[in-house]
Amino acid sequence: MTSPADPALPGSRIPEAVHRRRWAILGVLMLSLLIVVLDNSILNVAIKTISTPAPTGLGATQSELEWAINSYTLVFAGLLFSAGLLGDRLGRKRVLLGGLAVFGLGSALAATAGSPTELIAFRAVMGLGAAFVMPATLAVLMNVFEREEQPKAIGIWAGGVGLAIAIGPITGGVLLDHFWWGSVFLINVPIVLIALALMIWLVPDSRDPNPGRIDPIGVVLSVVGLVLLVYGIIKGGQLADFTDATVLSTIGAGLAVLVAFVVFEKRSSHPSIDVTYFKNKVFSAAIAAIALVFFALMGVTFFSVFYTQSVRGYSPLETGLLMLPLAAAQMIFAPRARLVVDRFGNKATTTAGLLVIAASLAAFAGFEADTPIWILEVVFFLMGAGMAHIMTPVSVVIMQALPREKAGSASALSNTFRQVGGALGIAVLGSVLSTAYRNGIEDKLDLLPAGLRHTAGESIEATLGVADKLGPRGDALIVPAHDAFLHAMHVTALWGAGVAVVGAIVVAVFLPGKPPTAQKDEEGRKLVAAE
Repeated sequence: MTSPADPALPGSRIPEAVHRRRWAILGVLMLSLLIVVLDNSILNVAIKTISTPAPTGLGATQSELEWAINSYTLVFAGLLFSAGLLGDRLGRKRVLLGGLAVFGLGSALAATAGSPTELIAFRAVMGLGAAFVMPATLAVLMNVFEREEQPKAIGIWAGGVGLAIAIGPITGGVLLDHFWWGSVFLINVPIVLIALALMIWLVPDSRDPNPGRIDPIGVVLSVVGLVLLVYGIIKGGQLADFTDATVLSTIGAGLAVLVAFVVFEKRSSHPSIDVTYFKNKVFSAAIAAIALVFFALMGVTFFSVFYTQSVRGYSPLETGLLMLPLAAAQMIFAPRARLVVDRFGNKATTTAGLLVIAASLAAFAGFEADTPIWILEVVFFLMGAGMAHIMTPVSVVIMQALPREKAGSASALSNTFRQVGGALGIAVLGSVLSTAYRNGIEDKLDLLPAGLRHTAGESIEATLGVADKLGPRGDALIVPAHDAFLHAMHVTALWGAGVAVVGAIVVAVFLPGKPPTAQKDEEGRKLVAAE
């Protein structure tokens, strides 16, 4: 019996030679995706080391750490849609190769950064390269697989994210145990070189015959608006005062610029983001689910590293190993999530996934300094399982909502909102953590000189760093620092859980349930197969 994906079938638009090597192409695309995701998951275990004073680290403050993550994320998110359009116009393979080269250069520069400011700048260069890699990988995937195989291929692609999450923290831990902090960025360079060679050899080029026009004004407005908004949020957390005039004016300016961006996009003949897509409630709900789940997860991942290393005393490598259950669950469930969707539908699967995420995040509110570590492992596994049952179905909904020729645009939209959600999660939940921590430790810092008091109250690492410099006199700060951090972590975890619950409500209301004809279609396929 002939497969529906057979390239010889009338109407198939994929050349036979490409169809034969589609799984090898998927492997190359996953390698490209690996380095983009690997970079962030490696950085997660390195942030404590980078916050350590030189020569071990760069002495970065918590706000500088947030910017080291968000400079990458905001450039990435701000340019994703234009990068997708450039891929549609110039060819996805060409854009992929250029993006990988820039990402590799940025990685090499980040590895040699001499200050937190330099690291933030070079991370932005890495974000520039990554913006051209991520949408092109999914767009190429949609153009080498027939529609019937796309859910399976997207499931494997999503499983690659889980693999990167697994490899990243462990690789970062091994590197930090044996080399300097910059090695976590330098490791990207050989992977980039391998990916470039394989891509030139295997990956076909594709483009949109009717590509959209680039929208430079929209790009500038979106990036400026997001940077101002995130800066204001992070500054509010740093000062532990969201009523400060600078904080309020910066957040207000960011929101105003973002409103101007939306108005401009609605009136533009060639918008960066076609806001008419969002009239489709299913599409909008899927996008919202991605943004909200990454808002919650990125914020919680940020503080979990300080919990395992600063409070529990684990090394970077041990912290990486502790995150294995999260990655294992992603790799196990992401490729199989489509089977759950087939049985229960998008709505039930995604809602359940978000509720699992919410429960996992809420569990952090009960963690103390002596909580059995196996409980943390179970929570990480549940987080990974929940995420796998969110990302696969919503990615399929988003990618199939638009024509194949617009695959770059659909991928860019999905990833834009994922990155914006993650950036805002780090900024908002990081600021909640910072504010709650400062309020909890402030009255314990009265004996310190005025100049040290503000610095020591920024984060648990800052307090422990000051305590270390004071010698035996600083020992009295260690227990209060741990207690203040745990309280701050509990508050932040509950905020993250609340956001995940909002996401569950959105998808429960707007995503479609299981189609009533699905069972009949399944029975029909079985009858045809039997013949």
